[in-house]
Amino acid sequence: MDLSTMPARRPPALPARARALRPAERLCLATGLLLVLAGLAHLVVFAVDGGPWYGPVSWRKPVTFGLSFGATLIAVTWVMSYVRLGERTRALLLGVFAADCVVEVGGITLQAWRGVPSHLDMETPFDTAVSMTLAAGGGVLVVVLTVFAVASFRHRPAGPAGMALAVRAGFAVLLVALASGAAMIARGVVLTRTGHQQAAYHSTAPLKPLHGVSLHAVLVLPALAWLLSRTSWSEPVRRRIVTGAVIAYAAAVAGAGVWAALVY
Repeated sequence: MDLSTMPARRPPALPARARALRPAERLCLATGLLLVLAGLAHLVVFAVDGGPWYGPVSWRKPVTFGLSFGATLIAVTWVMSYVRLGERTRALLLGVFAADCVVEVGGITLQAWRGVPSHLDMETPFDTAVSMTLAAGGGVLVVVLTVFAVASFRHRPAGPAGMALAVRAGFAVLLVALASGAAMIARGVVLTRTGHQQAAYHSTAPLKPLHGVSLHAVLVLPALAWLLSRTSWSEPVRRRIVTGAVIAYAAAVAGAGVWAALVY
């Protein structure tokens, strides 16, 4: 048999894009890591200082917000590397997103060290300024992340099998988190303005599970698609697993939404 006439075997395709990180991406990843470390540092502060874990004034807030914002910033920066977007637009939006994450975590941390609530606190002009800054920052998050979500649906995201579905589903569920967060702030501000301060603090509780569950889909689902790309399973199998994970995540979000509607 003449081996020279046989077609050459093609090397296996790489499961993910291989390129150097952009400067904006490096900055965002470093910032996200610092926010995560800040959250972990305040977990140590809580262990030493004690105090309540729940409530409007506790060390829980700088811990959870530092970890959540840091992880979300890292996740969005990584996921957007699979989404087609103009370089200048990408750098600008990622920079705004990173700065807003720092402002949000910084304001929450500042108020925790002052021993006052970070959100819905209108007791003094300074507290009102902090609270309104955090609310405005939430609006910035909605705008930036909505632009990212739209970009992921305008052009099919790159990456291994199942990544396009994972990215799109992750952003879609993230928008649910933003909507629930905006609803918490809006209702709390109304109650605060009408003189029901304590009711404002308690009004956010029903929506917190929905907000927390939906916040990290943009990390969990793409991470699953990436991990599956490191296996020897066929592309159809990997796509089916990602599809099943998306359905399961959607069911969890729907369950949290139903629970919030029943107790709100």
